[in-house]
Amino acid sequence: MFRVFRAFVCLVAIPAAASAQALSQRGFLEGSVFAFPQEASNDPTRIVGDFLARDELFWTPRSWLQLAGGLDFRANTHDQVDDSWALDFSDRTVQRPRLSVRRAAATLSHGPLSVDVGKQFIRWGRTDVLTPTDRFAPRDFMNVFDNDLLAVTGIRGTIQTSAGTLDAVATRFTPARVPLVDQRWTVLPTGIAPPATPLPRLFPDSPQVGVRWNHTGAIDWSAAYFDGNNYLPNIQPLALTFPSMRMAGGDVAVPTRWVTVKGEAAYFASSSPATDEYVMYVVQLERQTGEWVFVGGYAGEAVTNRRSTAPVTFAPDRGLTGSLVARAAYTIDVDRSFALEGAVRIDGGGAYVRAEFSRAYGQHWRATVSGVAIGGQSSDFIGQYNRNSHATAALRYSF
Repeated sequence: MFRVFRAFVCLVAIPAAASAQALSQRGFLEGSVFAFPQEASNDPTRIVGDFLARDELFWTPRSWLQLAGGLDFRANTHDQVDDSWALDFSDRTVQRPRLSVRRAAATLSHGPLSVDVGKQFIRWGRTDVLTPTDRFAPRDFMNVFDNDLLAVTGIRGTIQTSAGTLDAVATRFTPARVPLVDQRWTVLPTGIAPPATPLPRLFPDSPQVGVRWNHTGAIDWSAAYFDGNNYLPNIQPLALTFPSMRMAGGDVAVPTRWVTVKGEAAYFASSSPATDEYVMYVVQLERQTGEWVFVGGYAGEAVTNRRSTAPVTFAPDRGLTGSLVARAAYTIDVDRSFALEGAVRIDGGGAYVRAEFSRAYGQHWRATVSGVAIGGQSSDFIGQYNRNSHATAALRYSF
């Protein structure tokens, strides 16, 4: 599939080669092993192998046009990858697709205006670890603490001015991928049996729309509005539903002599009767000194209208609120780096810390080892995964 895709793009590029347009490619092959010291109550598997091959192409046939495309191929030893060989575009499968389109987008630009059309990555917000206003960035939570972004399909227009940028976005709904019900990252309350088959998911038909003004200057700030559906589901007895969501929020970054003070907050309202309305916020301090970057702060939540009575929920964003959050990164040299990230509940209910060391060998090879330690009470969102501490080793070949 990768050879066919790359050959197609190269053949398309041949007629315009005389115009000296840029055609670039990047990709990698990566094998990973996850090792869990403990068995989970619903999952005795302690060693999981994973493989990912990715290839991406970027072509600029004209100064005002760039095309980007990418494919993923996956394999896994623990049934986390779908057996079908059909090429997936929507990212709506319960398992990860074996073959999928990672991105497929065109960027058209003219003066201060640029328009991105297709499957793309859209990021909003300014804070780390938790980003309340980042509503066009669903994630793959198959492993809750080792998650990746999913692209969304739609159109994004951006106008650049001397004072900042204005974004307007409209996309098709893309859900977050939740853990498989029969594996260790799904923890059910005592007395609730897992369903025999995955619950059906009821996807909304309405588009997800939003607008964001990002001001740049001595103090950077933004204001954002989103109208669509939560990419995290409400877990109902017979189905997973994705409640309506309206978000209004913003962020700010204030540089000082010693640290940069960042804040981000959003209010979430819903017309769905079983969905809470609440405010989520993050306040953090960031400092860069030499090769170190330090980030620390607090993530909080204030519920303005509590409606949910569901015995089972899955909300990683809200699950990290009420916590001190921190991240540190150190660039040792051009080949080596180290990073540390964690969150600790103020009430002591749960905590996790993730450490990662990465080293490059030559131009193509990179080895990464990481570990996640999780502890706490089973009633806490973080603490419920107290048997899921694990270590990971990955080897990547880039081309």
